[in-house]
Amino acid sequence: MIEFLSQPWPWYVAGPLIGIVVPALLLLGGKQFGISENLRHMCAMIPSKVELFQYDWKSGLWNLTLIFGVVLGGWIGVTWLENPDPVAISEATRSDLAALGISNFSGLVPSELFSWESLTSGPGIILIVVGGFLVGFGTRYAGGCTSGHAISGLADLQLPSLIAVIGFFAGGLIATYFLLPIIL
Repeated sequence: MIEFLSQPWPWYVAGPLIGIVVPALLLLGGKQFGISENLRHMCAMIPSKVELFQYDWKSGLWNLTLIFGVVLGGWIGVTWLENPDPVAISEATRSDLAALGISNFSGLVPSELFSWESLTSGPGIILIVVGGFLVGFGTRYAGGCTSGHAISGLADLQLPSLIAVIGFFAGGLIATYFLLPIIL
């Protein structure tokens, strides 16, 4: 069983499984799938005078359970189900990344970007600290994260979610083709 679970799942299995989550949440209680709302729930657990955090966070307990399961599942996947094969990256992508100074493809993420040493560099601070702040700000400003808008919002045919998803893709393309070459 562990061998079966440790293999990559094809899109035609993983996609429908993710797709089942949205109607199940809507049918089982009118809930919407999203990850970013958990930060608000965690902040609301701490007594505060900030109006945004003054609500009954226990109403989001199911969502906190979901994020706990995501973290636990990630830990189980890395600890016990790790696939020893290197991450499959096309040669074209390897060439593009090498041109940006990224050459170590042995782990899940490039160590040139995701390590304590790179965090203290100029590009590391820009990517992790500034980028993290912008992602957090954008998530709050857009009223949700990519998973909430793209999976739940689009499934619910919400126009604001369509606009947000278009913005996410446009921002990703701009960052990939214009900002990363400048930063790295």
